[in-house]
Amino acid sequence: MAAHRLRDLLRVEPGSKVRLAAIDPSDTHGHNKSAADKELADGLVRLAGLQDRLWAEAKHPVLVVLQGIDAAGKDGTVHHVMSAFSPQGCPVTDFKVPSALEMSHDYLWRVHQHAPGKGEIAIFNRSHYEDVLVVRVHDLVPKMIWKQRYDQINDWERMLVEEGTTIVKFFLLIDRDEQRKRFQARYDDPTKRWKFKMGDLAERGLWDNYVAAFEEALSRCSTAAAPWYVIPANRNWFRNLAVAEILGDVLDDLKPAYPVIDPSVPADLVIE
Repeated sequence: MAAHRLRDLLRVEPGSKVRLAAIDPSDTHGHNKSAADKELADGLVRLAGLQDRLWAEAKHPVLVVLQGIDAAGKDGTVHHVMSAFSPQGCPVTDFKVPSALEMSHDYLWRVHQHAPGKGEIAIFNRSHYEDVLVVRVHDLVPKMIWKQRYDQINDWERMLVEEGTTIVKFFLLIDRDEQRKRFQARYDDPTKRWKFKMGDLAERGLWDNYVAAFEEALSRCSTAAAPWYVIPANRNWFRNLAVAEILGDVLDDLKPAYPVIDPSVPADLVIE
């Protein structure tokens, strides 16, 4: 199984109906932990080289979207995978509760401002999908409003792609018991307890509602232009490995190259 590219195995095919209960969040698709450190290290070197060429070429914008239920590992993915990238060309945006200014605009306004420029790899830690996830689960807008947003999101992403942006979206899948373990570990660790909020437990009580919201977002918004990848994320090492491999394959397809050297620059030059 490990011989197959994870990009093909984990992609949500456009038009398919996602059932998260049918996906094992502990699946490693033939990979094993003993080899994972070396595979990930190689993957990060690959990503660093790709970003260097992408940044130098200044031709392709890339948008990476990370979504998942609380404690799924979004921050960990940024820390362990996106650390391969130079911050100079890799802005990370963490979308929290909208500000008063953001609320005075349409829901995509705050997101579009952070879309990547040419040569950038922009990371969205949470994203525009919150407006069909938390907004839906907490009934923050009427159903007739959020139901329209799947098509609006698809249209917005398609516009970005038609303008040259490459979009790759990762949904990090953990099960309910794994979330419990992570919340407990977060609470028990004095250096991480600051991340724990009592509200996390209230959100945990809405697990089934979130699963339904995730399933519809994945089913409705995995397109040929901007596919979703469901990453089994119970095992952090496999999550990191899968994201690094898939992102590397996507960037490889862009064939980024260093710019052609200005012909006025001599082949041999000694600067004194």
